[in-house]
Amino acid sequence: MGPLLTLEVHAVMRAAVYAGAATVESSLDLDRSTATIEVAVAGWSWEGQRYPWLESCKDRTIYYWSGTTFLPAARFTTSLIKLVPTEWGPPTFEIDGIKMLPTAKVSPYADAERKVGLIHPRGKVVLDTCGGLGYFAAWCLKGKAAEVLSYEKNPDVIWLRGLNPWSPATGSGLKLVQGDIAERIATLPDASVEGILHDPPRFGSAGELYSQVFYDHMARVLKRRGRLFHYTGTPNKLTSGRDVPNEVANRLRRAGFVAELNGDGVLAVKK
Repeated sequence: MGPLLTLEVHAVMRAAVYAGAATVESSLDLDRSTATIEVAVAGWSWEGQRYPWLESCKDRTIYYWSGTTFLPAARFTTSLIKLVPTEWGPPTFEIDGIKMLPTAKVSPYADAERKVGLIHPRGKVVLDTCGGLGYFAAWCLKGKAAEVLSYEKNPDVIWLRGLNPWSPATGSGLKLVQGDIAERIATLPDASVEGILHDPPRFGSAGELYSQVFYDHMARVLKRRGRLFHYTGTPNKLTSGRDVPNEVANRLRRAGFVAELNGDGVLAVKK
């Protein structure tokens, strides 16, 4: 994987040049590690390769090396999909400007660690319904899950995973499938998983992933006493006109779960 640049890192490198330094310590992989970078007025070098300065480096943008130039880590097919830096290191991503992971008070990576811990992944086959950047899957693997079956509908999001050093690699217990879990869940065998992580887009853009039919399928594929965490967010009831977390909990109960609100989602156990 080539170097990744943000406005903050680019500014640190440029400041080192202005200060007359020949090298600077910074991160070229979104704070996973620290690198020694050679800097000069004409450009900079890392691991024996020369790179140019960016003519324009924008905030809230991550740039990747294409082999000839630095480009924003973003694609527009049917929606604008963009990898976005955070103060924590692990990035979030946006779809048409809508942030898909919490970052205001906690790292999205640490947030995933807490939620994965709720389903006790050790030794289990886990269904990750909406894979995103793969942070749930990463913590399942760290938590010694036997297998993680992860679905991601959007090929551009999967492309972002390939750029993101915090996203887990497939193999070694992780199977990543490009597909719509709303359709694919009907093909999964009964009682074939022991834990589920469900982090769908907001209700207004993916209502099928909040439906009674979908919850019935999750109950069908989950073994008895299996655990499910369903992210709902905390939409304002006064502005949205809906109490989404409690609506979700009630539908899950009708599907055969014992369900309770937990943080920004619902934790459920199949009866």
